[in-house]
Amino acid sequence: MANEKQDAKSARGAGPLPDLSGRTAVVTGANSGLGLVTARALAEAGAHVVLAVRDEERGKAAAARIDGSTEVRRLDLADLESVREFAAGWDGPLDLLINNAGVMMLPRRRTRDGFEMQFGTNHLGHFALTNLLLPHITDRVVTVASGAHRWPGADIRFDDLDRTADYSPTAAYAQSKLANLLFVLELQRRLTEAGSAVRAVAAHPGYAATNLQSHAGNPVMRALMLLGNRLFAQSDEAGAQPTLYAAVRDLPGASYVGPDGLGEMRGRPTLVGRSRAASDPGTARRLWEASEELTGVRFPAAALR
Repeated sequence: MANEKQDAKSARGAGPLPDLSGRTAVVTGANSGLGLVTARALAEAGAHVVLAVRDEERGKAAAARIDGSTEVRRLDLADLESVREFAAGWDGPLDLLINNAGVMMLPRRRTRDGFEMQFGTNHLGHFALTNLLLPHITDRVVTVASGAHRWPGADIRFDDLDRTADYSPTAAYAQSKLANLLFVLELQRRLTEAGSAVRAVAAHPGYAATNLQSHAGNPVMRALMLLGNRLFAQSDEAGAQPTLYAAVRDLPGASYVGPDGLGEMRGRPTLVGRSRAASDPGTARRLWEASEELTGVRFPAAALR
């Protein structure tokens, strides 16, 4: 009962959303978990929400549970051809891009383009999607990061981004989440330099019970995380509040939002800090350049002037 009361309180943490009528949002990974909660809240506030999902049937089932204006479009972030097709099919302004989708602590796997799955999906897929859509974006890009960016092993191994030498599901996940924050940092720098009013911000949900943890490759880790979901985690409704806060509040570019509770595990959304590694502009610029080379997608500076 105590957890339910805390979740209800936390779910109100972002406050009532403003009227978003006439605005359009894309939410990646919107068929379940935090993405579905985020899409539902934006649609109920009046936005037209595009659920960008890998499985269109699951996306349509999710959209049927949302009151408001929605549509479903296919997007597989582990396939750069799919990312390009999604962006090429976009027409007209896009107010909000919510980079929410992700995979977590998988056994060694590769994307269709040959990248380590967690780095390729969580970072490179969203990197390419954001830059391809940027000429259409009018307000902001929100990227969902994680407290995992502070975990041991959370470094950017420029000489081995796929971590082929000593693959660890947890270290690879931590690297991808560190990459998310470095991406936001460098994206905001480039937007400012280009004279764009678009803002790049990040958010993390704290410890939220979603189906993301059920995909961990190690069965012992998976069991422990599912147990933690039952005993300690806040709901996905509460976990989505930092993302919604980042999407609608008047925040400085490169802001990072998370829960205000102990260890940023749960609570109301607020501005939070990040690790020294996630604040290094030199590493952020180097990662951006490496990401451009890997994806073949460049920052569209000329289109933003």
